[in-house]
Amino acid sequence: MRAALYDRYGPPEVLREGRVPVPELQQGEVLVRVHALSVNGGELYGRAGRVRLVTGSRFPLRTGMDFTGEIARVDSAVKGLHEGDRVWGILGRTFGSAAEYVAVRPRQLSYAPANISLVEAASLPAGTTAITALETKARLKAGERLLVRGASGGIGSVAVQLGKTLGARVTALAGGKNLDFVRELGADEAFDYRTTGPEDLGRFDVVLDTVGTEHRAFRKLLAPGGRMVSIAFDIDHLAASLSYLLASTAHGPRRVRFFSGNPKHDLFAKLTAYVESGAIRPVVDTVHPLSDIAAAHRALEAGGVRGKHVVRVV
Repeated sequence: MRAALYDRYGPPEVLREGRVPVPELQQGEVLVRVHALSVNGGELYGRAGRVRLVTGSRFPLRTGMDFTGEIARVDSAVKGLHEGDRVWGILGRTFGSAAEYVAVRPRQLSYAPANISLVEAASLPAGTTAITALETKARLKAGERLLVRGASGGIGSVAVQLGKTLGARVTALAGGKNLDFVRELGADEAFDYRTTGPEDLGRFDVVLDTVGTEHRAFRKLLAPGGRMVSIAFDIDHLAASLSYLLASTAHGPRRVRFFSGNPKHDLFAKLTAYVESGAIRPVVDTVHPLSDIAAAHRALEAGGVRGKHVVRVV
């Protein structure tokens, strides 16, 4: 089968389309024919060799974390799923979904939304992170003030929509050219992060950080009882960033929650319900063919993304 591979760490140009065996179906697994996937920041770090302690050096290496597609084959031990079912999901803490097929366990996927295409749906799996951040970690309530950093990106664009659905007053920080875009998503106010500093923003009950820098400055914006959820860290200053996040989870009245998403079936099912109700809509920046996945990585690294860069496999 076709798959995105790379034989050394480096820039997007190291990515190529090659061929690997179709995964052998193990007991309790389903084989999914992949239609599309999105490009996530973690894959950029992986390809560049910035987390090589995790990814290792047994080349060629694979990329891709999430997927949308149709079930091609079902192991006899799996109940309730059938060939042809439209699904979406995530591989977990590994890479390899940029390929024609993936083998996964049922807990790693759910039925995809029926009201959008599988290519559109590929822009949304990161929305499970927004749900966990706002509903589980921050317990965002109606009437509270929410600040979303990186509001035009894949997670931020879902968080803006979800924040409004939950009844919050949403302030978005994004690049200047994306301010109207995030307002269209539901933001009550939007500011250019290049010209608006933390000191210009006021107080918030919840801060969702998808950027990973200036944690201390944005934590100071929390009102009494406020909660900050960070889903990113400064990889260039990793030790200091993680030390601050870990300390702030345990000390002080305004605590920072930090987590690394690994969503399962129930969370994808909740996201499906949000999409089918119209509360969350897909935002696709650009669709790239699998043969040019390097362009998708280049575009995400360049910044200014609206929603997600999607890679179409079929």
